[in-house]
Amino acid sequence: MEHSERQGLAGGANQRGLRDHNERLLLTLMQRNGPLPGSDLARISGLSPQTVSVILRQLEEDGMILRGAPQRGRVGKPRVPVGLDPDGAYAFGLKIGRRSVELLLMDFHGKPRGQLHHAHDHPDPEAVMHFLEGGIAALTALLPARRRDRIAGIGVARPHDLWAWPEATGTSTAALEGWADFDFAARIARFSPLPVFVENDATAACRAEQVHGRGREFRDYAYFFVGTFIGGGVVLNHCVFEGAHGNAGAMGSLPTRDASGRPAQLIDTASLHLLEARLQEAGLDPARLWRRPWDWSGLEDLIEPWLDAVGGELARAAATACAVIDFEAVLVDGAFPAGIREALVARIRARLGEVDMRGLVVPRIEAGSIGDDARALGAACNPILALFLINTHARLTPA
Repeated sequence: MEHSERQGLAGGANQRGLRDHNERLLLTLMQRNGPLPGSDLARISGLSPQTVSVILRQLEEDGMILRGAPQRGRVGKPRVPVGLDPDGAYAFGLKIGRRSVELLLMDFHGKPRGQLHHAHDHPDPEAVMHFLEGGIAALTALLPARRRDRIAGIGVARPHDLWAWPEATGTSTAALEGWADFDFAARIARFSPLPVFVENDATAACRAEQVHGRGREFRDYAYFFVGTFIGGGVVLNHCVFEGAHGNAGAMGSLPTRDASGRPAQLIDTASLHLLEARLQEAGLDPARLWRRPWDWSGLEDLIEPWLDAVGGELARAAATACAVIDFEAVLVDGAFPAGIREALVARIRARLGEVDMRGLVVPRIEAGSIGDDARALGAACNPILALFLINTHARLTPA
């Protein structure tokens, strides 16, 4: 993951800089579990009740938490649940895709406060930066003026080697080569002083699922995100594992064979660009797959064989991943309507029964819960994690 130098952020939640470990611990417990009484926070964290009380008073003073209504009906003092204030912190998440760019402003609860989306034939660096600059201004204006200093930073999610594989998406190499040495931090600094955190888009999607989605149900799991190309992530002990180069879970590079039996990678056999090609062959506009709101009606004759093929590929890929790490589950999400996601998961479950799983424990195959927003939402998680939460596997100290 690439990082910029973190700039000083005035006022509000950030006036004390990075939170200390115990503050992060309590904020993380509230983020993962929802509002909890101070006594529960002390028990789970291992901190003394007095220490927890002092920290909660400071967090409340800083506008990071809210106290709920007292819970009565038990012997002793009423229990007062304490949870994150959704207005305690915000972050921008920018997703740069091969077919679209998206920007959202996320609050401390992980809810988008505003979103902007633009479809394109290919991502042009200057056009994307123009979109980001205008989008930051437009989305910041949605917040009350007194809250705007609580924006923690800008997370950017983009495909690893964004300039690669132009042939698969019908784009010239020249159109993408501007990304090869693009300095996100320096370019964004021209119009925003916020810190910038850059990571692989599929890793960002995995992070969104782990922090705000069904990923909280599982300790260790493999994650697949089906976009124009397919990618993924790895979660170990409730944290996204990034690897030595920030590229762990590069599921799209798993070896397989294409329909002709030639060596290929999973990106060649289980990605949405294959469905685009089916639409094009049928004389339909493949851009329809990327328009919002979703409307894939009437495409069943093209979608069904694509689902069958991708289901088989992902069943084999799931077995391969579980041969390396004993994952309890494999989560699958993608840039498509929820009904397509459910149908794909059903196909994978069925096809996994045809895979030779000797020596392996069959994992649960489950649908992710975030959907198309996962990459932008996961990008927005990074500034929040860097300043406020605990993420043991991440390298989130700005360079």
